[in-house]
Amino acid sequence: MKICFASHNPGKVREIAELSPKGIEIIGLADLDVHDEIEETGSTLEENSQIKARYVYERFKIPVFADDSGLEVDALNGAPGVITARYAGPEKDNQKNIELLLKNLQNSNDRTAQFKSVITLINDGDEIQFEGIAVGDIIEEQRGTKGFGYDPIFVPKGFDRTFAEMDSEEKHKLSHRAKAFQKLLSYLGELNG
Repeated sequence: MKICFASHNPGKVREIAELSPKGIEIIGLADLDVHDEIEETGSTLEENSQIKARYVYERFKIPVFADDSGLEVDALNGAPGVITARYAGPEKDNQKNIELLLKNLQNSNDRTAQFKSVITLINDGDEIQFEGIAVGDIIEEQRGTKGFGYDPIFVPKGFDRTFAEMDSEEKHKLSHRAKAFQKLLSYLGELNG
């Protein structure tokens, strides 16, 4: 089965492709020659995920899924949340996002946070959503060079290393996106089983 992951982010597409079992081929938006940005106008992760999946399905009528993920920090009332990628501005600069988040947490003792991912699947016109959550803490200094986004400052619960210090196999067992994607794969397995 060929299924489009409606993302321009090569890190995300690679992460999901690595998790995919035999028989499921993941393609990204670049493979469909889609280079325009799909505007995320929703006010929730659920809505943005839906917008991206519908955009691709309406144009190509192929199985598609899209995710929207956000970092929700307790001391910041759930921010950055739906604007995680654009927290420090529309240019989606990971380093500026991290710096702003650390600045906003400077005077807080509460460093608890969670990554949340919502995937919308559209297959033969049917639409369903899956959610994954990774709970942890925001540390004060960046550590590690792997991963992307806020990975250098997020330590998952029960660990002493950031996502950016973990190899992809270890991160896949813990990440919000991987958890949501495993639910998607289970669903597809039931569908094809």
